[in-house]
Amino acid sequence: MPSNVKDMMAAANAVVPKITADEARKLIAGENALVVDVRDAPEVQASGKVKGAINISRGMLEFRADADTPYHNAELRKDRPVILYCASGGRSALSGKLLKDMGYQKVYNLGGFKDWAENGGETEPAN
Repeated sequence: MPSNVKDMMAAANAVVPKITADEARKLIAGENALVVDVRDAPEVQASGKVKGAINISRGMLEFRADADTPYHNAELRKDRPVILYCASGGRSALSGKLLKDMGYQKVYNLGGFKDWAENGGETEPAN
């Protein structure tokens, strides 16, 4: 079991593939992938989000991803690809590992919001 952040990141990166903006666009268009912003609400409010993404902060992800909790978000389904991102890619990698541990199969790390925006990805204001 990892005992520090470095080990946790290595474990997450080993099981959650990092994808490019182009790969993400293909998954969204071709497989109806769900895009999840795991940043905290103030970060999303300040910068906006990937167009069509939902915001679930990393601290609530387990509850939103578990169909047996009253907090479950029905858009999170184990049969649907999930693309995660945060500010720089660390929280999204750790979140991806969490979803994998919960039985989600198709989980991807887009990395940081800034990378998406700088590579021509569509954005929108936070809801």
